[in-house]
Amino acid sequence: MSNQPNSSKMQREIWTKLTPYLALLILEFLLDVSEAASQAEINNHLELGKQFLAKGQLSDALSHYHAAVEGDPRNYLTYFKRGTVYLALGKAKNALSDLDKVIELKPDFTAARISRGNVHLKLANYDLAQLDFYNTLQADPYNPEANELIQKIEPATEKKRLADYYYGNNDYNSAIQLLTEVIEISPWASHLYELRSEILMENNDILAAVSDIKTASKLQSDNVDGYFKLSNLLYQLGHATDALKYIRECLKLDPEHKDCFPLYKKLKKIEKFLTEAEQYLEEKNYGECIASALKVLKNERDISMIIYEGNRLLCACYSKDEQINEAIKHCTDALNTNLDAGVYCDRADAYLQSELYDDAIKDFKSALEVDQNYERAKEGQQKAQKLQQQAERRDYYKILEVKRTASKKEIVKAYRKQAQKWHPDNYQNDEKMKKVAEKKFIDIAAAKEVLTDEEKRRQFDNGEDPLDPESGKSGMPNFNNFHNFHSFQGSPFQFRFHFN
Repeated sequence: MSNQPNSSKMQREIWTKLTPYLALLILEFLLDVSEAASQAEINNHLELGKQFLAKGQLSDALSHYHAAVEGDPRNYLTYFKRGTVYLALGKAKNALSDLDKVIELKPDFTAARISRGNVHLKLANYDLAQLDFYNTLQADPYNPEANELIQKIEPATEKKRLADYYYGNNDYNSAIQLLTEVIEISPWASHLYELRSEILMENNDILAAVSDIKTASKLQSDNVDGYFKLSNLLYQLGHATDALKYIRECLKLDPEHKDCFPLYKKLKKIEKFLTEAEQYLEEKNYGECIASALKVLKNERDISMIIYEGNRLLCACYSKDEQINEAIKHCTDALNTNLDAGVYCDRADAYLQSELYDDAIKDFKSALEVDQNYERAKEGQQKAQKLQQQAERRDYYKILEVKRTASKKEIVKAYRKQAQKWHPDNYQNDEKMKKVAEKKFIDIAAAKEVLTDEEKRRQFDNGEDPLDPESGKSGMPNFNNFHNFHSFQGSPFQFRFHFN
């Protein structure tokens, strides 16, 4: 009995001494389980990344390699795999960062060093590329890939030097040719595209310059100044919608940019007016088209190609709206800036409405000189020539004194008015005027027959007289309906034709 308290005391002392060791054992067990679980997860991410990569689903593959790197930041192969995906996505800077990490963790990894050297070569970092290839060849002198790539560095460096020389001496064509050859070796070097764009602009090849600036901006996702330059150049070319798109990219990177924000405010307004005018033209709402296009000219005084776009739209809408003088004025203003086949045709249509057939034919010919395959100009020239020939004969619109756009209802109303005025019964006591009236009345009847018949009117509008005897059809109108023509007083005209 007396030994029990001592025994309990000893057990407590032993348990107190064992507790830290037991806790440590439990902790080590839990860590082992956690590490095993983490490694399984990492392996799963690596396997999924490999599967997505094989399918070409690069973004999905990249997500899993991100997770694998986070799970094991000391695994050089995981960095290498992720770097390979970055390269496939064209993200050279990210790829370089991963390849740097690979070589830091494993300096003798030849594949990573060659891959990094190749990235530097494509970025035109020729000194860094040469260093990587040199270190590779120190360890493996016969490495075929390193030997092939290192041979590209000296020619690229020399061609770049010569391109700078020719540019400085205003030999733009030689400079462009040499830079193009350098870019073939270093297609990820944004500064080469920017340089070539400058030379192209000096050489007045603006569209090619725009293409190079677009490429440079894509290669540098944070290139604020590049987006501003691209937007401004597109605006100078009159491409307001594209210009607005790229100035927005600039503002995404820097909302308070001192150059981008003012240009954005102006572009937004101009692009709105141009887009509205184009839409109204398509909808045949010519009045609103004219109003929007006039706002373009009111808000833009400096950029010639934007002014051209405003005049081009006014040319088309005034012509369609039969405001002939205004149409010819704005068409001419537009053509003074840019010789466009469509504008030539719009002005030719305005000349046709004024019956200036020689001028219309000349404009259609000019359109074909701009674009020899332009169908509208070909058809317009044929129509103008036919109308010129037709002008020497009867003009049914003139006879009824209606516009060429007159509706059928307006034509019938005009016919009744003219028929009442020139009915021969009105001139029974004047033999001379009666003969004039008979001729007029026949022409009025012919005009009604042609212009109220959809197919005949279409033929006439295309320069063919469906009642012309030379066309193989009868030149006389159908008088069946004219016997039923009544006076506005309600009694029938008693009229017989006398052709002797």
